Amino acid sequence: MEARVAKFGIGQVVRHRLYPFRGVIYNVDPAFANTDEWWRSIPVEVRPSKDQPFYHLYAENTDSQYVAYVSEQNLVLDDTGEPVSHPQVDEMFVRTDKGEYRLRNRPVTC
Repeated sequence: MEARVAKFGIGQVVRHRLYPFRGVIYNVDPAFANTDEWWRSIPVEVRPSKDQPFYHLYAENTDSQYVAYVSEQNLVLDDTGEPVSHPQVDEMFVRTDKGEYRLRNRPVTC
C-alpha cells in the first residue's frame, strides 16, 4: 500500500463531507493506521480506502465534542471562520487573529 501526500495539515479546520461535524486536525497518518475492527465497523457503502491519509481531529457537532479519525476523501475545508470549541484545542493550539490554529510554542512564520 503506497501512502499519498496529505491534502490537509495540522491546525486546519475541516468538516466531514457526509456527516454534520467539524474539527481541528491535530495529527495525520499518511495511510490508514487504525484497527481492522474499526475499519470493518464502517458500513461497506461508505467505507473508505485504506491507501489515503487519515486525520485525527478534535471534533464537534451540535451535541458533543470528541476525537475523530477520518479519511481524506471524507473531509473538506471548513470556511465558516467559526472557532472550534473542543476543550483540547486550547491545550494544543493558539488561534490567530485570522482565525487559524497554530501549535502552541511554535513561532509564526511568514
